[in-house]
This record gives sequence, structure tokens and C-alpha cells, in this order.
Amino acid sequence: MKTEPELDSLFPAQSFDRRSFIATTLGAGFALATQPVMAQTAIRTDETGILAGLVGVPVDDGEMQAYRAVPGGLTKPPVVLVVSEIFAVHEYIRDVCRRLAKLGYCAIAPELFARQGDPRLIEGIPEILEKITNKTPDAQVIGDLDACVKWAAAQGADTSRLAITGFCWGGRIAWLYSAHNPAVKAGVAWYGKLVGTASALNPTHPAELVGELKAPVLGLYGGLDTGIPLTTVEEMKKRLTQGSAAARASEIHVYPNAPHAFHADYRPSYRREEAEDGWRRMLAWFRSNGV
Repeated sequence: MKTEPELDSLFPAQSFDRRSFIATTLGAGFALATQPVMAQTAIRTDETGILAGLVGVPVDDGEMQAYRAVPGGLTKPPVVLVVSEIFAVHEYIRDVCRRLAKLGYCAIAPELFARQGDPRLIEGIPEILEKITNKTPDAQVIGDLDACVKWAAAQGADTSRLAITGFCWGGRIAWLYSAHNPAVKAGVAWYGKLVGTASALNPTHPAELVGELKAPVLGLYGGLDTGIPLTTVEEMKKRLTQGSAAARASEIHVYPNAPHAFHADYRPSYRREEAEDGWRRMLAWFRSNGV
């Protein structure tokens, strides 16, 4: 099993420029577009008792890098797929994986934008959306997540106890993957968009897939989220009651005074009370659904 190499081998000296230097010196890399990091609230989870680092996951067109954190000495841990925001697997997502590993989970966060580029080295969110996020096909993402599940099983993790959680862009993916893979036992979507315009790369959206959900999903949303209107959240609640058995077992919780990205502890949008409550709800959701 591959482990995380030293930074100097990941980023050879001759390849360093201003952007890559900043990205690699900010605690293994907070994305440039998220600067400045709110150091007073950003959570740092150590690696005591866990094994954490980069791994190579075989995919159809080669090998995809992923960050994996797993409890040390625990055989057959349940698996949680962790899907990033548009900023890819930077330090915040890695820390989420470490937090889950401390609780007994094998947490895997794949670099789902690897073929399109590295969002962490782009300073502006509009440029990330234009050059990377909007060019990443849903089908590619779903296939990569399938590959992570297969890889985890080969490493001895218990993929019969499989969950997925995602943040922002990844929240939408959590809904989609819960409609795709019948092995998923529970999904948790943190403020993931529910509706959208169909395109060749993004042919369907969560609100259209309630009839296909194979695992119950817990949706966590902010009442002050300017990018996800509450009307769409309420519409999703209604559709869930008319969907599959897993859809009818799904829940959506809205925090009235929370903005978008309220769990992102390294950003000004962080709301500690709502973030901690959402985390507790996520863990309880996993447990109640056998993960």
C-alpha cells in the first residue's frame, strides 16, 4: 500500500513557483482560492492511532491519487467516501478524513478533478469553475468513486458498510452516488445543489433522482445559503416523500441562520454550533443505517 511521500518528492525543486510554494507550505495545502485561512477556527487532527496519507487507486485510464485515513490496528473498518468541494482534496478535506479515521472509519477522499487540473493552485473561484469543475463529467466522477470502493475492499476494509459524504460540489455528488450504487448504506450531503440545467457532462441532478435513491440521504443545508434557494430545498423534501423507499427514509435538516459552507472551519462562513450539530447528525445517520 502506498503511503504519502515527502513533499520534496511530490513537488521537485525545479517545478516550484509562487503558487505551488504557497499551496504546499500551508499545512499540506489549503487551496489558494480559500486564502486567507481562518487559523483560529481551522481544526487540526493529528495522526496518532491512525494511518493517513496518499494512495494510488487503479482506474480505467491509469491510477488516481486519493487521500486515505484508516484506524490503526482495526480490521475490516467500515468505509466512508469523502467528496470534496470545488477546491479538491486540500487540508480541510484531509482533516475530515482523519477525524473519521479516529472514529473507526476507513475514509477515502479521491482527487476527482485530476484529469481536468488542480483547483488548489488556482486563485479565483470563477476560474476553477470554468477550467475544472464545469469540465468534470458526472460519469467520470461516479466511475472513480466505484474504483475507490473496489480499492478499499482489496485493502481489507468492509465495503458492506459503505457510506458517502460530500461538501458543496461534493454534496451534490453524495446524492448522485447514493442513487447509483446499491452497496451504499447511507449518504450525507452538506449543502449540495439539488437542481440544475441538464448538460452532456451533468445530465441529471438530485431532485430528478429521488425515484432511484438506493440509500437514505441526510441533507444538511443553511437557511442563509444564497446559492441554494430554500424553495429548492423545500421542493426536494416534497419529492423525497414521493420517491423510492430510500428516498422516503431520507431527511433534510435546515439550519435557519447558517450560510453556505457552514462546516468549512477554515473559512469565514464557518458556524461552529451548526457544524458540530451537523457532524453529530452525520455520525448518528451512519450508525442508524448500519455503517
